[in-house]
Amino acid sequence: MAPLAACGAGSGGTATATISPEPTAPVRPGEDTASGPATPAPSASGTPAATGSARPDELAPTPLPTSTAPVRVERDRGEPAVVTGVRAGRHEGFDRVVVDLKGGMPGYTVRWVDELEQDGSGKPLDLRGHPCLYVLLTPAQAHTDDGTPTWTGTPLTQPLGNVSRILRAGDFEGRVSAGIVAGSRTPFRVREYTRPDRLVIDVAH
Repeated sequence: MAPLAACGAGSGGTATATISPEPTAPVRPGEDTASGPATPAPSASGTPAATGSARPDELAPTPLPTSTAPVRVERDRGEPAVVTGVRAGRHEGFDRVVVDLKGGMPGYTVRWVDELEQDGSGKPLDLRGHPCLYVLLTPAQAHTDDGTPTWTGTPLTQPLGNVSRILRAGDFEGRVSAGIVAGSRTPFRVREYTRPDRLVIDVAH
């Protein structure tokens, strides 16, 4: 299934969603680090970090991201999509963050910010002086109807090529927000994949 791409066209303005077919590639032996033929970030002991499992259509060859423009896609839908997890891995030239979803694709906003607040309380989150890619999904939730969290675990245990941390910023009134903290403000790219549904964000090194 070809992804839907939502990519900025330049250094300013807001991007809209466009269809960008990409060839798929089979999973090759050893390619099971967060989403493709990645080079995992080494740990302190020099051992590569395993950060998730690949999907076959995430392994297609892809150019590097080229735009820092905000990306915004609006969708008029009833039931919120459910965030079931977030995973990340290092690739040649970029880091990939994958938001796994259930129940379809929500609208989303992805943009660089210098400050990040906890959704609902407004409490500032400590970015330690680093830039952050703000990710907002709506309508979406990261819990079941009885309140059980569906996004659990730690998506990133150590820094990648540019991405250093992934912060939960909110699961409130049909909005799920997160912050992808990076070492520098670089070009990024946003793509949609289906079967299963997931939003893929590539951040250049």
